[in-house]
Amino acid sequence: MKQPCRVLNAKQTGHEASSLREKLSRLVIGQDEAIEQIVDIYQAHLTGLAAPGRPVGNFLFLGPTGSGKTRTVEALAEALLGNPRAVIKIDCGEFQHSHEIAKLIGSPPGYLGHRETHPLLSQEVLDQHHTETVKLSFVLFDEIEKASDALWNLLLGILDKATLTLGDNRRVDFSRAMIFMTSNVGATEMGALNAPKLGFERHWGTEKHDEQRDRKMSRTGIAAARRKFTPEFMNRIDKIAVFKPLSEADLSRVLDTELAQVQQRILTSSSGKFFALTVSESGKRFLLEQGTDMRYGARHLKRAIERLIVHPLSNLIGTNQVNTGDWIEIDFDRMSNCLLFVARTDGRVPKAVSRTTARQPRISSAAA
Repeated sequence: MKQPCRVLNAKQTGHEASSLREKLSRLVIGQDEAIEQIVDIYQAHLTGLAAPGRPVGNFLFLGPTGSGKTRTVEALAEALLGNPRAVIKIDCGEFQHSHEIAKLIGSPPGYLGHRETHPLLSQEVLDQHHTETVKLSFVLFDEIEKASDALWNLLLGILDKATLTLGDNRRVDFSRAMIFMTSNVGATEMGALNAPKLGFERHWGTEKHDEQRDRKMSRTGIAAARRKFTPEFMNRIDKIAVFKPLSEADLSRVLDTELAQVQQRILTSSSGKFFALTVSESGKRFLLEQGTDMRYGARHLKRAIERLIVHPLSNLIGTNQVNTGDWIEIDFDRMSNCLLFVARTDGRVPKAVSRTTARQPRISSAAA
């Protein structure tokens, strides 16, 4: 007699992993591939199926600056630990010489400054952000291609055995850590593939997602990494994610997220003046035009928001032009080519208008 059987859904994730995916999708824009890879590793960790004797996951993030590599790691810490700063960040640009490795592991006994040198990767540092429910550490090696040979040798041991030996022979356990490494290798080639598709200055509209282009960019980034990094390093990587330059739709979502964070800063500021902030569609379009540069991605947009929104708002607060309870509307005036700040009362009667505080000349991508 044939035994009964069930068809299983191996793509379905558990509640905690699905919750993480939802949180990361809200915090990270346009990088679904990286999110899925993180969720896969996290699900294996939750079920006890992660590889024993190794870190929970070893990730290599490739792509141009401003595409969200560092932001993704911070979002993971925010989603699981409630704190985006709960990331141990190692800037590899500071470790381009072998002797600088002492800052990471401490000086051996007998060396000058041994007792004064506190290693950046001690067990106490690694575990400092653990909570009662989440015992995970997030370690980020930023711009890994700049690391010295001494740092590479340490890193290979961490990635393979989840162990680091400090200068005083203490051992650091990385078996409850996720290791992230970022690199810009291949960014120039990927930017060349994306260049014909990008342009806020002359055209504004919806651009269809080009899957063929994204696949080509992924192959280009991974091929560049294999040329740059040694086989023993690449063989220790669990997941490689290539971050694509953000599309127009992605940057629009980033803009909404950044404006919501500006509103949060207003509500938690030390000025004591709490007010609501809205930006019209034409105002958002102006911000996107001013803040789009294919070389710098979302970072250039953030700088535009600081320059065109935050700094004028600080002037308005400092000169008592806005008060608690006001509703500040920001619109774009085509005649003067600047943003207008209008403060309304509950009766929707304009209370104050500011033009010059937000006025900025139009900046093209080439000049930015």
